[in-house]
Amino acid sequence: MDVMANNERRRRRVNLKGLLKKNWLLIATVVSVMLGISLGVAVREYASLSHLHKQYFGFPGEILMRMLKLVILPLIISSMITGVAALDSEVSGKIGLRAVIYYFSTTIIAVILGIILVMTIKPGVSQTAQHIDRAGTTPNVTTVDTLLDLLRNMFPENLVQACFQQYKTKRKELEPAKFLTANTPTPPLVTTHTMATMENITLDYKIIGTYSDGINVLGLIVFCVAFGLVIGKMGKKGRILLEFFDALNDATMKLVHIIMCYMPVGILFLIAAKIIEVEDWEIFRKMGLYMVTVLSGLAIHALVCLPLIFFVIVRKNPYTFTLGMAQALVTALMISSSSATLPVTFRCAEENNRVDKRITRFVLPVGATINMDGTALYEAVAAIFIAQLNDYALDVGQIVTISITATVASIGAAGVPNAGLVTMVIVLTAVGLPASDVTLIVAVDWLLDRFRTMINVLGDAYGAGIVQKLSKRELEKMDLTSDVTNPFALEATLDEDEDECEKKSYVNGGFAVDKTDAISFTETSQF
Repeated sequence: MDVMANNERRRRRVNLKGLLKKNWLLIATVVSVMLGISLGVAVREYASLSHLHKQYFGFPGEILMRMLKLVILPLIISSMITGVAALDSEVSGKIGLRAVIYYFSTTIIAVILGIILVMTIKPGVSQTAQHIDRAGTTPNVTTVDTLLDLLRNMFPENLVQACFQQYKTKRKELEPAKFLTANTPTPPLVTTHTMATMENITLDYKIIGTYSDGINVLGLIVFCVAFGLVIGKMGKKGRILLEFFDALNDATMKLVHIIMCYMPVGILFLIAAKIIEVEDWEIFRKMGLYMVTVLSGLAIHALVCLPLIFFVIVRKNPYTFTLGMAQALVTALMISSSSATLPVTFRCAEENNRVDKRITRFVLPVGATINMDGTALYEAVAAIFIAQLNDYALDVGQIVTISITATVASIGAAGVPNAGLVTMVIVLTAVGLPASDVTLIVAVDWLLDRFRTMINVLGDAYGAGIVQKLSKRELEKMDLTSDVTNPFALEATLDEDEDECEKKSYVNGGFAVDKTDAISFTETSQF
C-alpha cells in the first residue's frame, strides 16, 4: 500500500510539474496583471509623478507593444501567402466564404444583442448629457468617405507604403463665393459664415487624399491572397517562393516565442501605467450603468452565443477551446489591439487547440481585420445610449439603421486601439444624432476597448475552429490527392513539437512520410 501511495504522490507531482511547465507563461501573465493593478494603485495613492515620469514608468510596457507590432507585418504576409498557396483556388474560396459568413453572422448577433440590452436596461434615461463631462475631440469623418476609403485601402497604390500607412480622405471646403448664383449679388464685406447661411448658396467640397500612420492590413491581405493563389497555380516554379514564405513564417513564430517570454514584465508596467494616467475616477460612477450594459453584452456574447455556435457545429466543449486561447485573451485585454495580439492568437490556436495551419494562416489574419463582434456591439449600445441621453426617440427604422451601420462600420474599424471611436461617428451620423456627443463616452472608452478587443480575438479563434470543422472534407481530400513531391503540402499538416523528437512520421492515406524527407515514402497499413 505504501508503494502504491508513493507512486500516486509521485505521479501527482509529475502531473503538477507538467501542468506548470506547460502553462507557466499564462500563469505568469495573470500574476503580472494582478501585480500591475496593485502597483498602479499604490503608485497613484502614495507617489506624485509628473507627466514625464508617468511616461518613463510605462516604458517597459511600450517596449512590449513595439515588439508585438514588429512581427505583425512579416506574420501577416508569410501566413496569408503560405496559407492560401497551400489550398487550391476552389478550396480557398470555400474556406474564405465560410469564414466571411461566420464573421458576418456573429457580428449581426452581437449588434442585435447589444440593442436588446440597451433598450431593456436604458442606461441613458436617468441621466442627461449635461451631467457627463465631455473629453477629447470629435473625429471628423463622413460615412460615404469612410466606406470609399475602405475600398481604396483594399487596393493600395504602393505596396511598400501600405506596410506603414493607410489612405484617408479629408474634405476641403471650397470658397462659397464661387458658387453664388448669377442673380445673387455678392456684398463686399460678407464673411464666410454669413455667406454660408445665405439662401441660393451651394457649398462644395474638394476631396484631398492623405495618409495616416498604421499598417494597411486590409490592402496587404488582399494582395497576399491574390499572390498566394498565383503561387499555388505555378507548380514547381512557385515552390521556391512558397518555401521562402514558409520559412519566414516559422522564423517569425520563433520570434513570437521569444517576445512572449518578456510579456509578463511588459504587461505589468503597461497596466500599472494606464491606472496611473487615469485622471477622473468619478466618471466610472456616472457612466456605471452604461458600462454594465456594454460589459453584460460582451459577457453574454462570449460565454453564451459564441460557445453555443461552436458547440452546435463542432460538437466539442467550447470552454476547453476558450481555455486554450487564454494567453491570447489576456494579451488582448491588456494591449487592446487585435492586430498586435495576432502573433499570440496564432500560437494558441495552433499549439493549444490543434487548429490546422492551413486554416489559421488564412482565417485568423482576415478575422483580425474584419471580425469585430465586440466593436459592433459597443457601437450599437453607445449610439442608443447617446440617443437616450438627448431624449431622442428612435423609431424601428432608425434602430435597423443603427444595426446595419454598426455592422458595416465595425468591419471598417482597424484592429488598433480606439478605432471604434472613429467608426462611432458614422453610426451617430446615420441616424441624425450629434457626432460631437461621441466625446461623452471617451473617458471610459479606454477600459471598454480592452474588453471588446478580447471578444474580437475570441471570435476570431472560434471562427478558425468552426471553419476547420466545416472544411474537414476538403482538407482530407487535399491530403489524399496533394502532390507528394511538394514538401509544403505535407508540412502544413504536421504538428511541430520539437520537445518530443526531431523526426516523426506523418501517416496519411496509406503512406508514412518522414518530416525531414517528404519525398521518400514507405508503404504502410492504412488505419
